[in-house]
Amino acid sequence: MKIVLTGGVTGGHIYPALAIGDKFRESHPDCEIIYIAAGEELEKSIIPAAGYTLYEVETESLDRSNLLKFIRTVVKTLIGSNSAFKIMKKFKPDIVISTGSYVSVPVVLAAHRYGSSVYLHEQNGYPGISNRFLSRYAKTVFTGFESANKYFSKNSKVFYSGNPVRKEFKSRNKLIDREKLNISKEDLIITIFGGSLGSEMTNKIGESLSRKYADKTGYTIIWGTGKNYYEDIKARFDNENFVPSNLRLSAYIKNMPGILSASDISISRSGAISTAEITMAGRAAIFIPSPNVTEDHQYYNAKALADIGGAFIVRENENTCKEVIKIVEALDNNRENIRKMEKASLSIAPINAADIIYDKIMETYK
Repeated sequence: MKIVLTGGVTGGHIYPALAIGDKFRESHPDCEIIYIAAGEELEKSIIPAAGYTLYEVETESLDRSNLLKFIRTVVKTLIGSNSAFKIMKKFKPDIVISTGSYVSVPVVLAAHRYGSSVYLHEQNGYPGISNRFLSRYAKTVFTGFESANKYFSKNSKVFYSGNPVRKEFKSRNKLIDREKLNISKEDLIITIFGGSLGSEMTNKIGESLSRKYADKTGYTIIWGTGKNYYEDIKARFDNENFVPSNLRLSAYIKNMPGILSASDISISRSGAISTAEITMAGRAAIFIPSPNVTEDHQYYNAKALADIGGAFIVRENENTCKEVIKIVEALDNNRENIRKMEKASLSIAPINAADIIYDKIMETYK
């Protein structure tokens, strides 16, 4: 069996594809799997490190701001599709699995042309434009939220699976992960991140908490700024000689399974995969849903956990930092509430989404 994975640019697309690929490897050790993506920095960092051969095709995101940019996108997509088709003629895939983003468009078009069985996975409650367009070529469209099903054509075979999460999140030990990070078991660990690219608001919160708890015994701040913000923040802190001993600052948190396992409180946007990973880790969460997403779907991602007591939701406005700090202070003063939130979070973890997707594909691909 030969499989092509695609979907990229951000971790929210890459990691679900890898989770599905890992399930196929586990069940079929002799299967061959390659990954086709756009060759962005994060893709080059994550995909080969996970043990998958990465092939790159030229493409870009859809820009409808003017006709010339739209035409350029179409041309690059066609060029990328031709490149992907050449890869497929050589590799001869039986199955192509896409987790969305603009890079998936040329790859799925090439898969349809080649004759491979195509499967899509949509992570969000409101589907992206790529998956809505490509659903016509898919044998099955898997969804991370049942609310997404209604947005696909009636001709699409839509199947709710939940969002697949990397197996590294399963069965971790908090104390062991703290030992590996050289952090005291007594510390309150607060982890802040805004995705691979970063978020201005989560970085404001990260800075506020870093300054509040700077060098205070019993607290550790782990802060992933995102690649778009790291150099500026690091340079500013260096100029101020602001280097607290209990701050761990990085552009991107690569060991998210270990970091979330060790943490007490997670502060982040509420993208579908981040939310799934936080629940799999069983962490108390403070979500700041992005205001720049379609149909406010990040709010509804967060609401599923907030409704059962596993998260707080703070809307983005001029008071967001103050509100988040108040919540952190309240949880710090009553840590039993953190433990209650952890139990609630773990109760809705997507335990077997990759298994469900694997089983369904094996039923239908031939």
